[in-house]
Amino acid sequence: MNNTTKWNPKLYNDKHSFVYHYGEDLIELLNPKKEERVLDLGCGSGQLTFKISKLVNEVIGIDKSPEMIADAKSKFKNIEFFVADASNFTFNKKFDVIFSNAVLHWVTNYKGAIKSMYENLTNNGKIVLEFGGKGNVQKIVNPLRNSLEKRGYLKQSKLQLWYFPSIAEYTTKLEFAGFRVLMAQHFDRPTALAKKNTGIKDWIAMFGNSFFKNVTTAHVEEIKNEVQEKIKSACFINGKWFADYKRIRIIAIKETI
Repeated sequence: MNNTTKWNPKLYNDKHSFVYHYGEDLIELLNPKKEERVLDLGCGSGQLTFKISKLVNEVIGIDKSPEMIADAKSKFKNIEFFVADASNFTFNKKFDVIFSNAVLHWVTNYKGAIKSMYENLTNNGKIVLEFGGKGNVQKIVNPLRNSLEKRGYLKQSKLQLWYFPSIAEYTTKLEFAGFRVLMAQHFDRPTALAKKNTGIKDWIAMFGNSFFKNVTTAHVEEIKNEVQEKIKSACFINGKWFADYKRIRIIAIKETI
């Protein structure tokens, strides 16, 4: 995940558990075989790693956040978890499958991530991925950038925290690295947020906190309130706040040479 993001496991699990709940049907797409060795890339607090562990003999979880890995280890003591960077990781024993949910849009070094996935797979090994695609959360992020810019926080307003590619862009990079893409989807997933009154503000606090580096405390709250109010007509629907998620799903295999 991005170097500038510090993760809060309690806030993540209390108010943003939708991240891993939505990943549960990705496990159905994964459809792992019992004998397969699986890597959960960007495992967070380990909830999906645990679900995969019931289906296979061996699964390992890695995440860049020490806080999240500590939380995962405390919850699921029989699973191996390691702090590691999705853009540069190595295991001595290769994996049959690499699974990743809601992670790779945080990895701005996407070439490194693709290379690492390829190198850590067995021949004909498979990747099953879901992450933010082109246009993801732009209804939230564009007003956030505008609110920062008008207060003079130009550097913060231009922060490139995420990588949201199109299908064409990402599948081309996979193919260049040696993968054969079996499935690629780009779809809308409006996602209900936990709190009726502070849903967008909580989302920004959890996922966009890096935008507020060296921003005054007063301005942080002012900006969060302003963004939430600006997008109310678009994102507050039937008494609930929604984030405008757009997701990419990929299944690809490592071609044998």
